[in-house]
Amino acid sequence: MLYRPFVGSEAIANRTLGKHELRAQYEALFPDVYVPRGAVLTMQERAHAAWLYSHRQGVVAGLTASALHGAKWVDEREPIEIVWSNARRPHGLQTYDIRLRREEFAGLNGLPVTTPARTGFDIARRGRIDDAVARVDALGNATGLTAESVYAVARRHRGARGLRRLEAVLDLYDPGAASPKETWLRLLIIRAGFPRPQTQIPALSPDGRRQYYLDMGWKDLKLAAEYDGEQHRLDPVQFAYDIQRSEDLDELGWTRVRVVKENRPADVIRRIERAWASRLRTDREIS
Repeated sequence: MLYRPFVGSEAIANRTLGKHELRAQYEALFPDVYVPRGAVLTMQERAHAAWLYSHRQGVVAGLTASALHGAKWVDEREPIEIVWSNARRPHGLQTYDIRLRREEFAGLNGLPVTTPARTGFDIARRGRIDDAVARVDALGNATGLTAESVYAVARRHRGARGLRRLEAVLDLYDPGAASPKETWLRLLIIRAGFPRPQTQIPALSPDGRRQYYLDMGWKDLKLAAEYDGEQHRLDPVQFAYDIQRSEDLDELGWTRVRVVKENRPADVIRRIERAWASRLRTDREIS
């Protein structure tokens, strides 16, 4: 049994499989590229299949490349993106007829994949700005991508489409975001006129035994804003951890505005405004 994607005509030619076996036990993911019937494939496996379909000539790019570099939050159902000229691409595949410079792709787990910088350059220039920021944030969180490395790619492609969008996205980029919702919250705060918050602010517990990181905030005011996902309420272990964390941060003097998906943006901003005013009064009283 072959478990990885493979080229059907090659398997028959080298007698790994017979035609009957191929038809009975496997199904075509792309023309002449087969996988076991009913297999649930990872993004890596689907990308490998797309590369085989390109006659091993394509380069994995875009959101697929971002996922292969370790970025979270990429929908597994997204089409596989690959740089390869093909006007009649099959379902589940997005091809791009563009020219890559040799330094803009490299081998990754057996596949040619655009570098983090080139990947950031590509995904920052498309879609809604907020979505693009979240995608580049996720890539940066996984790889340590710098805005300057993306700008370096842009300088090599001065006539490319979407360069103004790229600049707007990189101006808002912050790899400290650990989820798209944290990106959303940060952009909401910035657009409300607050100073740009620092992300992943370190805080050591009073007894020095536990290290925490606050999603975002202003260290000088000891004011933070944090997005709590469903796991904070549904996972008993996470819930117990949150109690300990909250007690430690309270003892350290941090004020936190905790945000959940049910909160309306206007209400979130009003809460931050009240907390901001309160912290300013506290600072004046202390000084």
